[in-house]
Amino acid sequence: MNPVVRWFHQLGSPPYFDRFATRWAPWAYALGLLTMVIGLYGALFQVPADYQQGDSFRILYIHVPSAWMSMAIFALMAVYAAIALIWRIKLCEILAMACAPIGAAFTLITLATGSIWGKPMWGTWWDWDPRLTTELILLFLYLGVMGLYSAIDDRRNAARAAGLLAIVGVALLPVIHYSVTWWNSLHQGQTISLFGKSQMDPSMTMPLLWMVIGTHLWFVGSLLARARADNLLREAGKDWVARMAGSDQTRSKP
Repeated sequence: MNPVVRWFHQLGSPPYFDRFATRWAPWAYALGLLTMVIGLYGALFQVPADYQQGDSFRILYIHVPSAWMSMAIFALMAVYAAIALIWRIKLCEILAMACAPIGAAFTLITLATGSIWGKPMWGTWWDWDPRLTTELILLFLYLGVMGLYSAIDDRRNAARAAGLLAIVGVALLPVIHYSVTWWNSLHQGQTISLFGKSQMDPSMTMPLLWMVIGTHLWFVGSLLARARADNLLREAGKDWVARMAGSDQTRSKP
């Protein structure tokens, strides 16, 4: 068997995934925090003020990575849900459901920072702008997935029902992305591209890249930690969980 295929096959084993998540989640958290600190330092102390917006533009270093993550996580959740529905892979159900609260948090940060940024630029905290409205709908979709997953007692049936909602809801993502193009919008068009042509000055791009990398790493750590907790909850009563709990109790004794 191909080593990569074998590794993915092993990763689907609950005990193997538990060991994998236990080992790598702290590293992802630590590296994510480090890169975000580097990015924030550059954004606050190294990047010059914008010639039009002054220092208020610096909130984009939180707003933009959060907005990108809010959509990317929903897309990943839909992919996991589709794999779980087609191939009945329990780990993908767990990963899909673990994505939802993290994505909801990033979406909430996006909306909050957008409102803070919009107040001095637009003169109001909120406007029913197409980009803002569709991002708010995305938050409701995340909450819907979480609520549906919690409402059904059987974990596998709950994950399948919530996963189906995620798959249907992924149709919203291109609407969010192209909303500033399709409709007359207060929200500015796409001006930032890390790897293509960008209207943003190159001196301002590197801290944003650090923030993007940091948010991705933080997401990986959060995903592994949440998925591990759900995995243990589902596997409670299995021999390997009992052995691990007994081993932890033995180590904790003086």
